[in-house]
Amino acid sequence: MPDRPHLVLYGRAYCHLCDDMVAALAALQPGRGFSLEVVDVDADPELEARYDVLVPVLTLNGEEICHHHLDRDKLAAALARG
Repeated sequence: MPDRPHLVLYGRAYCHLCDDMVAALAALQPGRGFSLEVVDVDADPELEARYDVLVPVLTLNGEEICHHHLDRDKLAAALARG
């Protein structure tokens, strides 16, 4: 059985856009079969500097899929590429 795609969402605790993207991804997760890791950019100065005003930032295999709002088309394309 192949490994499930592993998405990483870079965000922060007090970010309503982050909460919205997590909720949207949770709704899609059962049908798409991916795992999701949420990383707090404020816990790492390098991540904070990289993603500060872009959060939430969704990535797959280090490739940025979207930021601020979930782009379902870009997510579907990224998951299809693996």
